[in-house]
Amino acid sequence: MAREVKIYTTPTCPYCKMAKKFLDDNGVKYQELDIGKDKTAREEMKTKYNSLTVPTICFDSEVLVGFNEAELRKKLGL
Repeated sequence: MAREVKIYTTPTCPYCKMAKKFLDDNGVKYQELDIGKDKTAREEMKTKYNSLTVPTICFDSEVLVGFNEAELRKKLGL
């Protein structure tokens, strides 16, 4: 089942890089939003997902803050 995945990141965040590599390695398509460059994305992350931490990974109605490979694998059914 393909889920629409959004990941809020910053270019210097090592956990963002690990999360994107994990998604890439597992063939998960995602939309990346760089909150350092995109004020709208930063506001959306804060207001819609109540998060001030990157990576914030969103899919369907679920939100995962930070990179936890086991949890992400479980939630994405990998």
